[in-house]
Amino acid sequence: MPVNPTFRQFVLEQLQRTLPAIRSRSMFGGVGIYSNDFFFALIDDESLYFKVDDSNRGDFEVRGMGPFRPFGEGGETMQYYQVPEDLLDDPDALRPWAEKAVAVARNARKKKKR
Repeated sequence: MPVNPTFRQFVLEQLQRTLPAIRSRSMFGGVGIYSNDFFFALIDDESLYFKVDDSNRGDFEVRGMGPFRPFGEGGETMQYYQVPEDLLDDPDALRPWAEKAVAVARNARKKKKR
């Protein structure tokens, strides 16, 4: 299902309150979100997902959030976890989650360059 334009705008506005140089790009029916050149988040349907690794995955799991599954429940998972909805209404609470996701994206890029 395509991303609702109103939800997309809301998410981008909230993220712009927390991080520098936020931009988005449509992709495969969803939306990729960047801070500077780091792809750290995506929107699918009415959900925001942040990039995870071992450093921040537990934050999501403790809140009962799961991974992004682009091909449905039986399909593979990606290294993006759904952001708890209550964080979207509070930029101060959202900031550390977003910063960690950007750090994960930055570290993933460093690993690829090696």
